[in-house]
Amino acid sequence: MFKPNIFIQGREISSLKPPYVIAELSGNHKGDLSQALTMIDRAASTGVDAIKIQTYSAETITLNHNGPEFRLEGGLWAGRTLYDLYQEAHTPWEWHEELFQRAKKNNITLFSSPFDKTAIDLLESLNCPAYKVASFEINDIGLITAIAKTGKPIIMSTGLATLEEINEAVTAIANAGGTQLALLHCISGYPTPIEDCNLRTISDLCQRFDFPIGLSDHTVDNTAAITAVALGASIIEKHFTLDKTDGSVDAAFSLEPDEFILLKQETTKAYSALGMAGYDIKPSEQGGREYRRSLYVCKNIKKGEIFTEQNVRSVRPAKGLHTRYLPQVLGQQAVMDIPFGTALSEQHLSIPLKKAP
Repeated sequence: MFKPNIFIQGREISSLKPPYVIAELSGNHKGDLSQALTMIDRAASTGVDAIKIQTYSAETITLNHNGPEFRLEGGLWAGRTLYDLYQEAHTPWEWHEELFQRAKKNNITLFSSPFDKTAIDLLESLNCPAYKVASFEINDIGLITAIAKTGKPIIMSTGLATLEEINEAVTAIANAGGTQLALLHCISGYPTPIEDCNLRTISDLCQRFDFPIGLSDHTVDNTAAITAVALGASIIEKHFTLDKTDGSVDAAFSLEPDEFILLKQETTKAYSALGMAGYDIKPSEQGGREYRRSLYVCKNIKKGEIFTEQNVRSVRPAKGLHTRYLPQVLGQQAVMDIPFGTALSEQHLSIPLKKAP
């Protein structure tokens, strides 16, 4: 049975908490350990909740083959073989211990997406606090089962998956004893056009599953992420780069540090704006009710004069009789002289009002 919330290094992730913002480093370190370490420092300084890396090698994720099915068509990486792309983009395994240490020094959570069982073994040896299942691995039931058996929280992206495939993967995690799971709506387009986001899927996933739902976002700005929070997203993941112009592999759909600061701030504000359903008066509204409409004398009225629409009106403020009583007031006689600008009260009337029970 999955829990309605998950915890990663003490941070609760649920619909009742501000969104958990993840900076995905991916291959934007350009194969340079010093740049990867700097990225951790800079990402931590933006206020994000976690940093994510990917644990694979070209050999563990694909084959070194030049056939057409191993060559990418269209998009950012058109013409490249899978092996060549992953050889450039992977995070060397010998870096991992130093990356985890650097995150600890920055007091920020670091976790990873493992792409085979040997990657899980490495990450377990480093006490990785949680695991991410990438969209392209959601149909690898053996890998998902192995991740679930660690007992760690799992965040799983759903890009390219049908609802049946999502349910199959969720069931596999449950069958392997997993209890902490979150799903991320994801469009695996790089970058994703804003019109392809289909963010209403987040609301649908929230109705289908009783655990945290979020967004893995590959658009080029923060619009989709902020909207996702308004639709119920508890997690936001976006790719991080030091410089969009540095030629790093995912730079085209990554955010720079200043943009990540805004992402964290704006998604937190979007969550705050949701509040709770209710109709009580909020602190910022205190006193406002006094300036709503009520019944006022808009001309001098003599004793015995008839109340009409010419001498009684519904105006601001709200010191007089409620506007609902205007039909009962009209046609009555004034029992005293009433000056212009007086808040009409029942003592001015010749006939008592009939008030609703």
